[in-house]
Parts: sequence; C-alpha cells; structure tokens
Amino acid sequence: MDQLALFFVLLVGAVVSVPVGERLKLPAPVLMTLLGIALAIPGFVPNVEIPPDLILPLLLPPLLYAAVRRTSWRQFTANLRPILLLAVALVFVTTAAVAAMAQAIVPGLPIAAAVALGALVAPPDPVAATAVAGQLGLPRRLVSILEGEGLFNDVTAIVLYHVAIAAAVSGTFSWPEAALQLVLSAVVAVAVGVALGWAANKLMDFLEDATLQIGLTLLVPYASYVMAEELHGSGVLAVLTTALFLAEYALGADDVLTRLAGHTVWDVVDTLVTGVAFGLIGLELHNAIRTASGRWPEMLGWAAAVVVVVVLVRLVWLLPAAWLARRWHAKRDYDEEIPMSWRETVVMWWSGMRGVASVALALAIPLETDSGAPFPDRDEIVFIAFGVIMATLVLQGLTLPRLVRWLGVRADEGAEKDFEKALAVRAAKAAKRRLKEIEEVEELPEEMSERLLRRAFEIGVRISPEVGEDERREGHEQRVRRLRKLRRIQGEMLSAARHEVLAARSEPGANPEVVDRVLRHLDVRSLR
Repeated sequence: MDQLALFFVLLVGAVVSVPVGERLKLPAPVLMTLLGIALAIPGFVPNVEIPPDLILPLLLPPLLYAAVRRTSWRQFTANLRPILLLAVALVFVTTAAVAAMAQAIVPGLPIAAAVALGALVAPPDPVAATAVAGQLGLPRRLVSILEGEGLFNDVTAIVLYHVAIAAAVSGTFSWPEAALQLVLSAVVAVAVGVALGWAANKLMDFLEDATLQIGLTLLVPYASYVMAEELHGSGVLAVLTTALFLAEYALGADDVLTRLAGHTVWDVVDTLVTGVAFGLIGLELHNAIRTASGRWPEMLGWAAAVVVVVVLVRLVWLLPAAWLARRWHAKRDYDEEIPMSWRETVVMWWSGMRGVASVALALAIPLETDSGAPFPDRDEIVFIAFGVIMATLVLQGLTLPRLVRWLGVRADEGAEKDFEKALAVRAAKAAKRRLKEIEEVEELPEEMSERLLRRAFEIGVRISPEVGEDERREGHEQRVRRLRKLRRIQGEMLSAARHEVLAARSEPGANPEVVDRVLRHLDVRSLR
C-alpha cells in the first residue's frame, strides 16, 4: 500500500466511522484512531511521510474554522472569565507540572525540553472534545466550555511550545523575552485575524455568487494561519479571530443559499479532515514502537507517570476552579456557561482528551540544535507524548459515554424547546409586523391579506408546533394536521417534479446545464 492509497483509506474511514459510531454509541474520532492503529500493525502499511512542519498548517485551520462556526463572539465575551480560568490558566499549570515530572524521571532532560513536552501534552484537543460531547447530549454550557477551552488552550500551548523549543535549540532562555514574545504573538494574530476577516467580508460582498463565496471561506483559514505565522504571530489565534469575525458579519439574513450550501460544505470538510487527522494519530504507532525498541519497561513507566500527572492536574485544578466560577456566576446579572454541579465538573475533567495538536507538535520537534547536536531526548519526548495521546484519547474517549450515562448528565431539553418556541414566536411576530407595514403602503386584496397572515402564523408553527397554543388555541391541532398534510402533499408533488426533470436529463438533445439549473430551483423550493 502506497501513501495515496493509505490517504483514501483514511478518507473512506472518516465517512464510514460516523454512522458506525452512532450505532455503537462511540465517538467517530476514537474509531478513526483505532483504525489508524489497526492499519499501523501490518507490515505492508507504510509510514506516514508528511513533513512535520506541514501537519499543523494543513490540519488545524479547517478544523478550527469549522469549530468556530458552531459558536459566536457573544458566547466568548460573555464567558471570558471561565474560559481563562478553566482553559488558559490550566495550560500553564499542566505545562509546569509535566515539565517538573519529566525532568525528575528522565535522566539528563534539560528544562527547556521538559517545558516543550509539557506544552505539547497540555492542551485538550478541541475537535475530539466537541465531537465526543456533541454525540452525548451534554448540557450546552459544558459543550460551550469545551469548545472555548479547546480553541483558546491551543493558542497558549503552541506559543509556550515555540518558546521552549527556541530555548532548547539556541541554548538560551529569558523569561521577560518569553513573556514579550507571548504578548506580541497574540497582538499580531488578532491584528491579522481582524484585517483578513474584514477583507474577506468585503470580498464576499463583491463575489455575490454562493459558489465563489463558499470557495473563499475554504481558503481564508489557511491564509490567516500562514500570514500570522509569517509575521511571527499565533496562527491558531489568527484563524480563531478571522472565523469569529466572519461568523458575525459575513452573511446577512437573506443570504439563504450561501448559508445552506456553506453549512453542508463545511460539514463535509469537518468530517473528512477530522477523520484523517485522528487516523494519522493511530498510524504514528509505527514511530512509537520503533522508538521504544529494547526500552519498553523504562519508557512505558515514564509515559504512565506523565499520563497520571496530566489527568490528575486537570481534576485538581477543575474542582476549585469550577467552585470559584460558580461564586462569580452568582454575582453576575446574566447567565454564564459554567459547570453547575460536581457531576458536570467530573464529565468535563474526563473530556480532556489530547489529539491532533499534540501529535503535530511532537512530530515538529527539530532533529538538531543550532550547534548541530541532536535535539536532547527527542525520541523520549515523542514516545511520552504519544503515550499521553493514546491513553487519554482511547481510554477516556471509549469510557466517557458510559461515565455520562452513569452520572446522569444530560442537556435540559425542556429549556432548549422553550428557547426554540420563543424564537418561533419572535419570527412569526416579525413576519406579521412586516405584513402590516406593507399593508400601510400597498393596497392588498382582502383574500391575499388573510392568506399572508396565515402564512405568517405558519412560519412559527413550522419551527415549533407548540406556538399555536399561545397564538390560537382553538383549532390549533386541526391547523397543525392540515399544515402537515399540506407539506406532505407538496413534498410529493415536488418529488414528482424532480423525477420528471431528472428523466429529461437522459433524453436526446437535453442540455444538462439547464436541467441542473431547474433541479437546483426545485431543490431550494423543497427546503422552504
């Protein structure tokens, strides 16, 4: 099997792992990691030959951009203190604890190399955490914290990693210089992210066509990452900033086609890139086995010690941090998304899986220092990092669903339905207000006015059938049944129309472009 065949196997696995994971009640990223391990065991599967310095730029930008699309700038700003407390600060604590343990157990390991190890295993993977949490029906506040933690801790950890690597390679280190580099990296990244987001927003207005606009969104994350890295900023933070900017300002309320098509395209990209990324984690078993050849007991002991530190530090930090966040929450005028019980805190603790970023950072460790000497204990660092990734991703990923069920941590479906109902009412009332405004300037026939008024009511009913209980209690059930029957019949009529148009595509002399254009119109009509 060559590299290209291996790549397509991972792509197919990424698609198949989603329905298989749903049936087995297991996260798709964990299944892809197990697939990678299974592929790494046979001798005919080649080692992955992706240059280490390309792994982060190739995989992280689309994964981060896809994750940000599910959140909002308002959510980040409203929960900035919990994110800083439960995410960014925890990265520093974990890095320090791992560095201290590694220097104590690995003979001759320099402090800079130990800090690099701590930084690369400190950040929980945002893709793994949100992918796993999203399938378990967790409370929205927990998913929001995991998303915010996963996005922001990568920024902190990667900057710490680069500072430590530079110190190990050059042999010199200065805390003031490192702190300045951290601040400058963040400032440059935010500036690049905002500038590129603004430029991309203007360019999307100029392009107008939905296909071109979506194509631009596929390029923007890479451009933001590369531009920030070239200017010595944080590529991860730049992508995060650009994505948040575009999520707020890129699409208007009436950009229906771009929003629908873009959502589908990015779901496909997210699924494929996530699958490939976690498949690569499993395939790195080749290198880990080769590194530990003849030294299994010693190196497994080192990896196990670091795993214990990583897992325990997260628990020891989260318990008091969550309590402090709840104290802050009691004094706030608005809701803040924090763990509200010890059960939710335990679930958040066990969701701290390591993944793509840790693998990429481990593989990106230089082979040599500036003096030409081998990078100190590089093989040991890579093996320990791989051990942490596999232990947290596979062990925690496989047991998290059972832990969630045992603790009974579930989303408040009643609150979600109430919010959906409230939005349905607001949407229907907005439609009615607009109809009244039109009637004041245009003369509408009475029959048309009544029909449009019913359509305004149907807008809310289609979103949440319970809206009718507040709007018109009498005859609500009959109207809902009629509406559902009408939608079913309209759906069958549109289906017949689509079949007829598709049949015309194979007729002699038929223009396939015209057929596809008509079919696209019917497809959009079916979504209304």
